[in-house]
Amino acid sequence: MDSIQTQFHDLLSKQNIVLSPEQMQQFETYYEELVSWNEKMNLTGITERDQVYIKHFYDSVTLSFYLKMDQIHSLADIGSGAGFPGIPLKICFPHLKLTIVDSLNKRILFLQNVADKLGLKDVELLHGRAEDMARNEGLRDSFDLVTARAVARMAVLNEFCLPFAKPGGTFAAMKGSDPAEEVRESAKSLSELRGKLKDSHHFSLPMENSERHIIWVSKTGPTPKKYPRKAGTPLKSPIL
Repeated sequence: MDSIQTQFHDLLSKQNIVLSPEQMQQFETYYEELVSWNEKMNLTGITERDQVYIKHFYDSVTLSFYLKMDQIHSLADIGSGAGFPGIPLKICFPHLKLTIVDSLNKRILFLQNVADKLGLKDVELLHGRAEDMARNEGLRDSFDLVTARAVARMAVLNEFCLPFAKPGGTFAAMKGSDPAEEVRESAKSLSELRGKLKDSHHFSLPMENSERHIIWVSKTGPTPKKYPRKAGTPLKSPIL
């Protein structure tokens, strides 16, 4: 391991996540594929290796610092883009059954390539809009944990994500700057979609001190039949 990998390994070790040499190699291969494909399609604005390891890989795994991951069996990552946080979490916790939903087929092809190159099992990659996918039996009201990282405001995210969480499950919204105002304006969508604000965590990324927030929402009951609304509607007219 070089200094960037050692730093990453040590930061996770402090959180009791000890990665094997094979897992460390999976992260390095993921980085190589990300940079290679990024030349052909826009996956990320961050390509410097040390930045990718902290701002993408470590940032993704922070979700696990506040949960007992051995109690989470199914994870849905909505609007995953280049695979964050789903793929880093899957590398660290191979027992997870990971489902990724993304509306751009090119990104799904990239993620399929990553899953193949890394030898990841139990990864389902779905091309489609979250609003349409959440109508499917087997996806609706199904997941222990649903997450989205830097996708939309909370009032919109609730409608994108909560339909996938099973009653008793959790939705975790990963945010950058302080989301207090977003959370306030999302109160109606939360109650409509059977969500209840449970907790929030605020922290800074190591080395470069970017602010991060994770908003935790409990799913209190099955998703009402009328949600989610037609694809595009939540963004155009959020439940406010």
